[in-house]
Amino acid sequence: MIIKAKENEYKNLTEIWEDSVRATHNFLNESDINFFRPKILNEYLYAVQVYVYKDELGNILGFIGIDENKVEMLFIKSKYFKNGIGKKLLQYVIKNHDINEVDVNEQNLNAVNFYKYMGFEFVNRSETDGFGKPFPLLHLRLNHRSI
Repeated sequence: MIIKAKENEYKNLTEIWEDSVRATHNFLNESDINFFRPKILNEYLYAVQVYVYKDELGNILGFIGIDENKVEMLFIKSKYFKNGIGKKLLQYVIKNHDINEVDVNEQNLNAVNFYKYMGFEFVNRSETDGFGKPFPLLHLRLNHRSI
């Protein structure tokens, strides 16, 4: 089930973010995670529309954050990777919110390959992230012929 997140779930979403990042973003060190964690909890989740994927018991297994036509964040609990949750969340926002762009860390090859598999194509590259940190971003756009 995919529904809009509630503010009282943001702490849980931040824990999912951290679990997912630790499993996929091996280019980040502990100080990077400590830098981003409060920003996720206190800023980023409030700056986007957030949708959660819940299992039949109501447990949140993953979430996606969008702004205008862009995916800003997509994180799944690591023990549920490769179960189609990310695909379902992405398909939901593409269908219901006209999403067609995403930025992805170049070093997160699983995410890069996931978005390519889902029909996103390379548009541009930035050497650094939005904070000027040395984490290159790939800017991708959905090829509507492929969905």
